[in-house]
Amino acid sequence: MTDEADRQRPFTRSPRHVRFVELSGAAMSALLDGELSGASRAAGVSLTEYFVTDRAKWLWRFRLDQMAADPGRARWMARQAVVGDRSLVLGHAGFHEPPDGVGMVEIGYAIAPEFRRRGYARSTVAELLRRAATEPAVTTVRATIAPDNVASLATISGFGFVEVGEQWDEEDGREIVFEVPARPAPPA
Repeated sequence: MTDEADRQRPFTRSPRHVRFVELSGAAMSALLDGELSGASRAAGVSLTEYFVTDRAKWLWRFRLDQMAADPGRARWMARQAVVGDRSLVLGHAGFHEPPDGVGMVEIGYAIAPEFRRRGYARSTVAELLRRAATEPAVTTVRATIAPDNVASLATISGFGFVEVGEQWDEEDGREIVFEVPARPAPPA
């Protein structure tokens, strides 16, 4: 199936395997400068206009600042979510930070509008949870979602997330906090 045909596919419930490709500091810097072709070269995949929206640029600036403060954070943060043999880039995903003092990581993901409602967000969350489970330092995975974000609330359903509270986010406003153990508990 071609990339264009994949973009035009109608909604399907069958999940697709999503893999992550690191979004380097050089790629993020190019995106901040609006250099989509340079960012694509640095990333090794073709990025779309979705990566140079104002919202995305805010994220790249934030992540670059985090990486400058502590280069060891980079492996936890921004990745492109890609699918298929031709590395179709459908969004980005990662963790907000490395695990905190109690082993908690928070997931973050965004799927470009033309790829929504096809199971890619669920596949992205599944891959983030799989990665968290392979990290010995991670004990808990958190997701924070605005109460009116019906799509994201539906995306995390079925993964075992439990509501544990709420918080106020300076950027996004009121959010419900959900958590799930990084690895299943052993049988009693």
